[in-house]
Amino acid sequence: MLPYPQIDPVALALGPLKIHWYGLMYLIGIGGAWWLASRRVNAFAPTWNKEKLSDLVFWVAMGVILGGRLGYVLFYDLAAYIAEPVRMLRIWEGGMSFHGGLIGVMLATWWFGKRNNKSFFELMDFIAPLVPIGLGAGRIGNFINAELWGKATDLPWAMVFPTDPQQLARHPSQLYQFALEGVALFAILWFYSRKPRPTMAVSGMFAMCYGIFRFIVEFVRVPDAQLGYLAGGWLTMGQVLCVPMVLGGLGLIAYAYKRQAAQEAAQ
Repeated sequence: MLPYPQIDPVALALGPLKIHWYGLMYLIGIGGAWWLASRRVNAFAPTWNKEKLSDLVFWVAMGVILGGRLGYVLFYDLAAYIAEPVRMLRIWEGGMSFHGGLIGVMLATWWFGKRNNKSFFELMDFIAPLVPIGLGAGRIGNFINAELWGKATDLPWAMVFPTDPQQLARHPSQLYQFALEGVALFAILWFYSRKPRPTMAVSGMFAMCYGIFRFIVEFVRVPDAQLGYLAGGWLTMGQVLCVPMVLGGLGLIAYAYKRQAAQEAAQ
């Protein structure tokens, strides 16, 4: 068993002002995505300046934060937030939904594309390889908060989390998700998008791979207590939400290449 590193969730306290690691992880994710986007923007939109790129990153970040929070409220714990609405503002305590954040990003992307003469999928293909930076940083934030831990196990890398009332040795599922949703997904999308791909293919690859990775880790991650297991007692809400992502991703990839082949045959 590995010892859990006792990291104070508060990174810096300045009197009544407290800066939490969880919030800093979001800043790291957004900053890293902006830096990487600035390295790739010339190939995507040569006429864009730094202000245009910053606008895109800003609206996508708003989609992540607002969509992620609202998604968690709607998908995971609606009754509790209705009873205490002020909890919606305390994002440093955790409680963000990837799937809600994805919907927020899609809406922000659609709105930005309408104003800047870019199609929805052109922008999504550009954004998709940037997302794993934020996903990985967010999972480190979950680990520091000692939340979203896994099931009990006797594996040698199991950890006892201070927030676990049972104090059992558990899978560090946050680190599994960091490795898959952050590192592995970034590598896949980065290398896949280095060559020209038909529009929608990169977006489809992101949706498919994320859905597969998340679905797998959910088998060893403890579901949210207020929901438990769904669909006969073995699926989690995260897995239910990932099924349409995997199917939709496969569909986008197949359609993208089929459309490209048809266009080439017509020339």
